[in-house]
Amino acid sequence: MAGIYIHIPFCKKACHYCDFHFSTSLKLKEKMVEAIIAETILQKNFLGNEQVETIYFGGGTPSILDVNELESILNKIIEQFSISSKPEITLEANPDDLSISKLKDIKSLGINRLSIGIQSFNDNFLTYLNRSHNSTEAKSVINNAQHVGFENISIDLIYAIPNDDHKIWKEDLSLAMSLNVPHISPYSLTIEEKTVFGNWLKRNKINEVEDNFAAEQFEILQETLFANNYEQYEISNFAREKAYSKHNTNYWRQKKYLGLGPGAHSFNGNSRQFNVLNNPNYINSISKGIIPSTSDDLDLKDQTNEYILTSLRTIWGIDLNFLKNRYQYSIPQKAINQYLNSGHCMQKDNSLMLTKPGRLFADKIACDFFTT
Repeated sequence: MAGIYIHIPFCKKACHYCDFHFSTSLKLKEKMVEAIIAETILQKNFLGNEQVETIYFGGGTPSILDVNELESILNKIIEQFSISSKPEITLEANPDDLSISKLKDIKSLGINRLSIGIQSFNDNFLTYLNRSHNSTEAKSVINNAQHVGFENISIDLIYAIPNDDHKIWKEDLSLAMSLNVPHISPYSLTIEEKTVFGNWLKRNKINEVEDNFAAEQFEILQETLFANNYEQYEISNFAREKAYSKHNTNYWRQKKYLGLGPGAHSFNGNSRQFNVLNNPNYINSISKGIIPSTSDDLDLKDQTNEYILTSLRTIWGIDLNFLKNRYQYSIPQKAINQYLNSGHCMQKDNSLMLTKPGRLFADKIACDFFTT
């Protein structure tokens, strides 16, 4: 089983923290949709005979597209690829894009999962982040989506936003619990160089939060969600009743995926493909029948370390037998024992997993397990 990701590189406004590829100008939107449809045809053989079980509209802000534009892209994918009988089809969305009528329309297309960029329910924080919605819209869009029949809903929340205490973070989590969404993806605010926040940091207009503050908020997050029957199936993803994101889980479990659109990534098991990060160049190249991409072949070391890094972040952990059989590598027992003894890892049968305290140090632990 494989997945398809469609990158829609447009947003109404630039969030102060975001360094993803996007444009706030919509003048190329129509041509971009045409180019993505054309790339779908050009890439029809990328996945071989793999059946597609997940389709993911990401961005950018894919909910900025009209329903007929989403339908055109989706129809071309269904036409060109073998799709499973019950695919997971996700649309990332901003709250202010989703009226009740639009929710009904996108549901009629077969889109059955929403990933909504809430980030916070606090208006001051939303203004600070330069989000395009307010707290009222954030709450109402979830209720409206549930009302029209969306059951599989995920919301994004951001923590470690500079503040004097944890009061607002606790309020955000409390509100999220009251809305009864089955999936929550929380992310720590990171300040990237080529963003407004990055510029402000250079000019000493803002300060990064201390690591201890971010760690305390992460612990509050875990305690709150565990108490409300959420399972942390990946470090930044919590779900009730196994409402895992199938698409993202496929990434972490090394399954193949095709990325369409500018800046999109693809993976065929042995190499990665990266589309150009430039909207006009992407459109012009596709119009000539050329996929504007570069490839990066992964040697055995790269594949091994990537498996360790991604699988360790999940509840399934590292399958030590699979690691040895597929990648001809065994993690040194000394490294394993170090983290078993410290309480940061646990081993069950042939799987090596992070403990709750270990999740705070996932990247460091993975690096210590890497082959060199």
